[in-house]
Amino acid sequence: MAGRIEDYALIGDMQTAALVCRDGTVDWLCLPRFDSHAIFAGLLGTEEHGFWRLGPAHGADAEPPTAARRSYRGDSLILESEWDTPRGTVRVTDFMPPRDGAPQLIRIVEGVSGRVPMRSALRMRFSYGRVVPWVHKHEGRTVAVAGPDSVWFDTTAETYGKSLTTYADFTVAPGDRIAFTISWEPSHKEPPALPEPEQSLQATEDFWREWVEHCTYHGPYREAVVRSLITLKALTYGPTGGIVAAPTTSLPEDIGGVRNWDYRYTWLRDAAITLSSLLRTGYRDEARAWREWLLRAVAGDPENLQIMYGIAGERELGEAELDWLPGYENSAPVRVGNGAAHQLQLDVYGEVTEALHLGHMTGLARNDYASLLQLKLIRYLEDHWDEPDEGIWEVRGPRRHFVHSKVMAWVAVDRTIKLIESGDADGPLEKWRELRDDIHRDVCEKGYDKERNTFTQSYGSKELDASLLLIPQMGFLPPDDKRVIGTIEAIQRELSTPDGFILRYPTSGDNEGVDGLPGDEGAFLACSFWMADDLAMIGRVDEARKLFEKLLSLRNDLGLLAEEWDPRLKRQVGNFPQAFSHVPLIDTALRLTASGAYGG
Repeated sequence: MAGRIEDYALIGDMQTAALVCRDGTVDWLCLPRFDSHAIFAGLLGTEEHGFWRLGPAHGADAEPPTAARRSYRGDSLILESEWDTPRGTVRVTDFMPPRDGAPQLIRIVEGVSGRVPMRSALRMRFSYGRVVPWVHKHEGRTVAVAGPDSVWFDTTAETYGKSLTTYADFTVAPGDRIAFTISWEPSHKEPPALPEPEQSLQATEDFWREWVEHCTYHGPYREAVVRSLITLKALTYGPTGGIVAAPTTSLPEDIGGVRNWDYRYTWLRDAAITLSSLLRTGYRDEARAWREWLLRAVAGDPENLQIMYGIAGERELGEAELDWLPGYENSAPVRVGNGAAHQLQLDVYGEVTEALHLGHMTGLARNDYASLLQLKLIRYLEDHWDEPDEGIWEVRGPRRHFVHSKVMAWVAVDRTIKLIESGDADGPLEKWRELRDDIHRDVCEKGYDKERNTFTQSYGSKELDASLLLIPQMGFLPPDDKRVIGTIEAIQRELSTPDGFILRYPTSGDNEGVDGLPGDEGAFLACSFWMADDLAMIGRVDEARKLFEKLLSLRNDLGLLAEEWDPRLKRQVGNFPQAFSHVPLIDTALRLTASGAYGG
């Protein structure tokens, strides 16, 4: 069985990523890209679906021992795990070098004290655990081949094959360093170059140290902010600038349930808010690369703007179920692709426009096509803002007039008016000012419940929705507006868990609810950070700080967050690590730092 979601560490090279469990098992790795087929899919199945365990040897009937300590090396994505055994202490260093060539996962075993028997067990299964590759020797190297893929395994340790698994049994003493590397290459090409583990380790450490030096945040939450920034960088696909929502698929929002989705794509919403956090902390190169990705993905057809694309801008992300995988803790189905790609979500126009506006305001070099795109988006919204849509949460039920979608349509128009007023674009200014006023009036008349003094999830609904917390953050209404305060307090009453964390919206247990799905879900971490933000904005800064620091305590020992927190099971759930959790962590830290609302 796979570990708990929070038991995993992330390593990556800005093109793909691996998850490493506390016992030294790599249970998830897609090669060569985030959205490629997994060669280790044990996370969503069993050991039969692929894994790579490296740690102290243990008896055949014993559980693999878990590391006594683990941490990232400084501000990097280099994982160091240490085991204390009766025979001594051993350290394993795991990393993936940022690359131009073949992707590599490198694991270096180092003896610390005593003499520790070790074992590497490598079971490669291609196509998400379905295909057993042909494993053979080629000029002294081990290679696994299946279809278009080959994975090369290099080590100085002696290896042997047994039960369709490649093993290495060895002992390390103080000062011993033994490296293991897997490298991917198209199967029709020449073998990849022999790895140079020690040089690659130094280069990887240098890369992260230099990247982190650009961070402009130096407040009291720097450790949490920097770790979140590193995580966001790791979720960026270097060749194109696209940002994946998470490196995993089908980690459940409800253990044992069906709320399992593939997040290895670029959501415009997630990427836009990620861009915002990167810009606000000094990372303009990433912002510039994402803007270029956006312009390529949208191309000349903004009227058919999708809510998500592939990491290179692909539009077709057809959803399928992998019925040979039982799912994480039997949470089936396992899905690849995402059928929500062609939903209508009007809020995306606001998020994209806000990101372009922020880039403009923070001094990104002017791009005329970016301004042209912004104008085209507004021309589309002119005719469609008053239509129902699927909303920010990608409901699979009927379309509704979601209040958040209308608010973000207002944001799109407002930011474009500001662009025109700055003199950097031309457009029908008076016409769009009237449009902005019309949207604002419509939301306040149809999306507000006067009796309860709160905005609602959709027009005519009594339900609440945590996305309403963004109303003051987007400038739709000022924080001291009684309707804003009423909405915040209503969400605290009706969407809070006993721990004070925030649900996205009411779910319905066994019956299908607003999202068209059975089952429940955990507290949505982004929404909980939004609540802390709002509390700070309305002057309840001590309460905001306490909630924020409570949220920080939910991070795993390496500072990583999944999408949600299950208040019943007291564990992280959903895809992991999740950009949409780490971005608002950064934003809230910046707001609390600016307000002086922090302890110590």
